[in-house]
Amino acid sequence: MVSRNNKARVERNQNMLDAGFVSAHFPGVASIVISMMYKQTGLAKPIHRIMNFVPGSHAFFKVDCLSSDCVGGGFDMDQIINTMIRNHRETSKGDLGCVDSGPRPDHSNIAYEVAIQYA
Repeated sequence: MVSRNNKARVERNQNMLDAGFVSAHFPGVASIVISMMYKQTGLAKPIHRIMNFVPGSHAFFKVDCLSSDCVGGGFDMDQIINTMIRNHRETSKGDLGCVDSGPRPDHSNIAYEVAIQYA
């Protein structure tokens, strides 16, 4: 029997493979850097994370929630990045909540900043 977490991990890996590469979707992009500060009830202080994407990276911009019971939630940065590239913007910042947060207060929120360097 496959657990919910294992099933979600397999699905996430398949989605990453299906996404293709940054170079195929955004040939004019040299790099994408996502800087995030995770905030969650119960954390003493926010957790900082930086994700770097280059032309050979998978064009999969979904970040997991920190909540241990969150399956399938997280932060989908696809629309933010697609809009930035379509408008040739170099930076964007904002806040996002876990897409599966519902009424549960233990899910993460992030403050993000995206920087895109064009070729």
